[in-house]
Amino acid sequence: MTTTLITGASSGLGAEMARQLAARGNDLALCARREERLIELKAEILAAHPERRVETRTLDVVDEDAVFETFRAFRRDLGSLDRVVVNAGLGKGAPLGTGGQAANRETAVTNFVGALTQTEAAMEAFRDQQAGHLVMVSSMSAMRGMPKTMTTYAATKIGAAYLAEGIRNELHGKPLGKTVKVTVLYPGYIASEMNEKVAQKTKMMVPTDVGVRAMVEAIEKQVDSACVPRLPWAPLSVVMKHAPLGVFKKLM
Repeated sequence: MTTTLITGASSGLGAEMARQLAARGNDLALCARREERLIELKAEILAAHPERRVETRTLDVVDEDAVFETFRAFRRDLGSLDRVVVNAGLGKGAPLGTGGQAANRETAVTNFVGALTQTEAAMEAFRDQQAGHLVMVSSMSAMRGMPKTMTTYAATKIGAAYLAEGIRNELHGKPLGKTVKVTVLYPGYIASEMNEKVAQKTKMMVPTDVGVRAMVEAIEKQVDSACVPRLPWAPLSVVMKHAPLGVFKKLM
């Protein structure tokens, strides 16, 4: 049995990961800003899987002290944290220099500084336990600098991915590297609250349950990294990274 902590678990990808991981035998530590949503999700999961243990706590990941307190409390309550999914994030943004500094800064602080704090708290537990699995939810937008409202978001997502990859680099070849695993996920267009406004504008959008199933399968395999769903995003990642800018802009 695995104990999995998921941040940003009150809706979207986080909530669906909780449902699917519970179905696969995980006990859960769920945190997010919206307490009512967490309570509803806990009741839903326990109704479907009464044998599971589900603990919830409200958390804003930009509150550094609260992140450490919450992760430590979950570990005390559940006995261990086998896996931490750094999932909480924002998608706000505006083209740089157009008066959207407040939105861009909020996204930067939540998605990068918040991810850094969550990673610090997770690794504190894993180093003490000498075991664990860090899962960083990045984005396909991390493959290349993105234009307009996506510029800051994409920058935070490559930053978050590099946090996780830096840990993998540090642990490689060391004893702790055999027991602490690091996975970076690069989701493509998966329907969620964050992207509901663009859901009708792309043919590549997949339903939440389908996209999250690909994420969960990659998590359970403990892969180093994965573009999810694999098709079309794994081959597209190569194009996104290396296509001439004019070609890339047409794709986006």
